[in-house]
Amino acid sequence: MNNSKETNQDDQRSLLLMDELEAGEPISQREIAGRLGIALGLVNSYLKTLVHKGFIQIKAYPRNRYAYLLTPEGFAEKSRLAYQHVTQFHKLFRTARQDSLELFQRMEAQGATQLSFCGIDEFTEIAYLSLRETELKLVAVLDDELAGERFLDIPVISLADGLTTERHPLVLTSLRHSQGDRQRLLTLGAQSTDIYGPIFGANG
Repeated sequence: MNNSKETNQDDQRSLLLMDELEAGEPISQREIAGRLGIALGLVNSYLKTLVHKGFIQIKAYPRNRYAYLLTPEGFAEKSRLAYQHVTQFHKLFRTARQDSLELFQRMEAQGATQLSFCGIDEFTEIAYLSLRETELKLVAVLDDELAGERFLDIPVISLADGLTTERHPLVLTSLRHSQGDRQRLLTLGAQSTDIYGPIFGANG
C-alpha cells in the first residue's frame, strides 16, 4: 500500500513538474522548487529521472539558466499522467460520496437528528452533498486552522468551542487530518462513541 501511495505521489509531482516545463522557457531548478513547494534536491532528482527516460531535453542558456524541453515522448507521458490523475480523482469522489451517504443514513437509523463536521478539506464538500440527501441537520463546522472563516454559509469554530455546544455526533470530514482531529477531540473531552468517520472508508 505504501508503495502504491509513493508511486501516486511520484506521478503527481512528475505531472506538476512537466506542467511547469511545457512552455520551454529558461528556468532554474530553484524557481521550480519554489513554485511546486518541494525541496531543491527533489527537483534535481525528478529532472534527472525525466531526462533518463527521454521525457525532457535540456537546453543551456547564459548565467546558469536552462530550458527543460518536453520531448514528444514527454508530451505523451504528461497526457497519460493527466488522464490517470483525473480518473483517480473521480474514483475517489464516488467512493467518498457513497461512504459518507451510508454513514449518514446509518446515523439516522440510530436516531441522530443533527451533527457537526470536524475538519475541512476537499472531502468536506462531498460530505455536505451527501448530507443533503438525508434529514440530518448540520449545526456546526469545526476546524482549528480555519476558525473564524466560513464553510459555505456556516461559521467555522475551533474544536474546543464546538465541544461547548449541545452534545451531538461529530463527523470527521477531513481525510488528511482525521487522525489528528480525532485525538484532539478525545483530549478535549469528547466521547469516542460520539465521533464518526472519517467519511472516506467510514467505519464509525
